[in-house]
Amino acid sequence: MKIVFLDAKSVGEDIDLSKYNNLGEFITYDFSTSEQIPERCFDAEVIITNKCVINEESIGNAQNLKLVCVTATGTNNLDKEYLAKRNIAWRNVAGYSTESVAQHTFAMLFYLLEKLSYYDAYVKNEQYANDTLFTHFAEHFHEINGKTWGIIGLGAIGRRVADIAKMFGANVIYYSTSGKNNQENYARVDFDTLLNTSDIISVHAPLTPETEGLMNAEAFTKMKETAIFLNLGRGAIVVEKDLASALDNKTIAAAGLDVLCEEPMRPNSPFLPFKDSKRLLITPHIAWASVEARTNLMDIIYHQIKDFITH
Repeated sequence: MKIVFLDAKSVGEDIDLSKYNNLGEFITYDFSTSEQIPERCFDAEVIITNKCVINEESIGNAQNLKLVCVTATGTNNLDKEYLAKRNIAWRNVAGYSTESVAQHTFAMLFYLLEKLSYYDAYVKNEQYANDTLFTHFAEHFHEINGKTWGIIGLGAIGRRVADIAKMFGANVIYYSTSGKNNQENYARVDFDTLLNTSDIISVHAPLTPETEGLMNAEAFTKMKETAIFLNLGRGAIVVEKDLASALDNKTIAAAGLDVLCEEPMRPNSPFLPFKDSKRLLITPHIAWASVEARTNLMDIIYHQIKDFITH
């Protein structure tokens, strides 16, 4: 069995993949361009990839290929019709990063909510060392307790965030982007109600026709001026120029983003000129990537391949 991991660097160089050698010949590449994939997959029986596009052009000559494993939940990089035509199986992974993404959601919130960038700089710049008062009130922050937290996309990650927010004393409401998700423990509201009443809004939805561009200028205008917006779903759910304008005009208080429309961030991003860390926090798509989540991810993929071989 020859197993080829086309973009192994996408799961980090700190994750031990040595046990994959138990399954057969295991070859890893840090990254693979579309031009490199056909040659690298030519005699592979199993392909592992995160972002590489798998279609007739890339694997048309891979006559031994039996299985494609995606190290993610999303599979829009697979031409599933072509795979079915070739009788090539595919697997993806769900649920491996729930705790990691939920944790990062709160890390982003606390950074913005408590103005931590300001207070850290206040101390590091030695202003506190020369101050007269034991405390400092230049920037204000509020408690989560008693606030309304609106969630867009109450799937596994959204529910985990909801449960934690509830423990902090928040009133949790949610909007179902599909219109089909009913969670009896939380109040389902329409989109306008969520926008109008929420003090914190976090997005944990997939990118679908219903969610693409959902958070646009009209949506931000309906939010409270004191609201914090967090996107940990998909970048294209947000119209980025509209969010940048909402921040510039102080339509909303702050935003935290772990996902962007284009990744890595492009030099013409509307967010690049925005330097106020109290009001905008961007992390480079790392919410999913705790060591535990990445280890769990590759363990799941390992067992998927092992089960496929033995059955």
